[in-house]
Amino acid sequence: MSQQVFFPLPAPLTLAEVAALGGARIAAPSPAEAETLGQRRIVGVATLETAGPEELVFCDTFLFAEKLGTTRAGAVITSERFAPKVPAGAVVLLAARPAAAFLAVTRRMFPSALRPQPIFGHEGVAPGAQVHPKARLEDGVTVDPGAVVGPGAEIGSGTIICAGAIVGPNVRIGRDCAIGPGASVIHAFLGNGVVIHGGARIGTDGFGYQPSPAGHVKVPQVGRVVVQDQVEIGANTTIDRGALTDTVIGEGTKIDNLVQIAHNVVIGRHCIIVSQTGISGSTTLGDFVMLGGQVGVVGHVTIGTGAQIAASSNVKGDVPPGVRWGGSPAKPVREWFREVTTLKRLAAASARRERGQEEGEGAEE
Repeated sequence: MSQQVFFPLPAPLTLAEVAALGGARIAAPSPAEAETLGQRRIVGVATLETAGPEELVFCDTFLFAEKLGTTRAGAVITSERFAPKVPAGAVVLLAARPAAAFLAVTRRMFPSALRPQPIFGHEGVAPGAQVHPKARLEDGVTVDPGAVVGPGAEIGSGTIICAGAIVGPNVRIGRDCAIGPGASVIHAFLGNGVVIHGGARIGTDGFGYQPSPAGHVKVPQVGRVVVQDQVEIGANTTIDRGALTDTVIGEGTKIDNLVQIAHNVVIGRHCIIVSQTGISGSTTLGDFVMLGGQVGVVGHVTIGTGAQIAASSNVKGDVPPGVRWGGSPAKPVREWFREVTTLKRLAAASARRERGQEEGEGAEE
C-alpha cells in the first residue's frame, strides 16, 4: 500500500516568507547573508526527531533541547537561549515566541486542517443531499451527499455541511461555518465561523422530568441553543437546548470532544472546556473560564470570569472570578494541595507504624 497523505502538501515557502509569517528574523552575520538564506525553501513542518532537510521545526523549551542538537531539519524557529544548540547547516529563525511563530506558519501551510472539509469533494449541493425547497442557502454553501437540510433553515455563504449531517427546520447557520460528518444541529442558531465536528449533537432534548406517584413526567424542553461567532465544538459533544430559556455558548469558546452541556447553561466568551467534562443545567460560566478534563459541575452554580478548574475536579458551589480550584469538592488549589500532602504524610506514618508492629510481633515469636 502506498503511503498516503490526507492534507495536500503545500506550495513551498521561502524562509523569508516564514520569518514574515512568524514575526521572526533570520540569524546571520550580515544582512546580505540573511537575505541569501531567506531564499531557501521549506516544503513542510515536522518534529525535531523526524524532520528532513526541507522541513521546518521549532524548539522553545529545555524539554526538547537535547533533541534540537541532533535534528536534521533545514530550518529551526527558536529563541536566543536555544540557538547555540542548533546543528550547523540548519537555518536559525529567532522569535520571541517560537511556538506561536511555528503555529502561524503551520496554519498558512495547511488551512484545510483547521475545520471539517467536504467528504465528497463537490461544490454546491451534491447529488444525494436532501435540501428542503423552503430552505434558504446563500451562494457558496456546500452540502455533501446524505446531508439533510430542513424547511425554513438558513445557511450562510462559505459554510460546509458534511455527509450525513442534519440541519433541522428553521435552524440558522452563519457564514464560513463547518458542520462535520454525522453531526446534527436542531433548535439552534449558529453565528459566523462556527465549527462543529463529526457526531456532535446540538439542540437535542434537555433532561427534565417531574417525579410523581405514577412515575417520571417529562418536562417539555422548548428553548434553543445559541452559539456565537468563532465557537468550535468537538466530536460527539452534546449541547442540550434550554427548557424555557436558551442554552448559550459565548463567542470564541472552544469545546473538546465528548463534553456534555445541559439545558439552560450559559457559557461566556473565549472559554476552554476539555474532554469528558459535564456541566449540569442552569450553570453559568463567565468569560475566559477553563475547565480541565473530566470536570463535573453541579447545576445552578456560577463559575466566575477567568477561573480555572483542574482536571477531574467536582464543582459543587459557586467559584469566584480569577481563581484556580481543584479537588472533589473543588477548592482553592493551595488548600487542595495541602490536604493531599497531609493525607500522604498520614498514610506514610500509618504504614510505618504497621511495619513496626509487624517487626515487633516477629521479634516476640
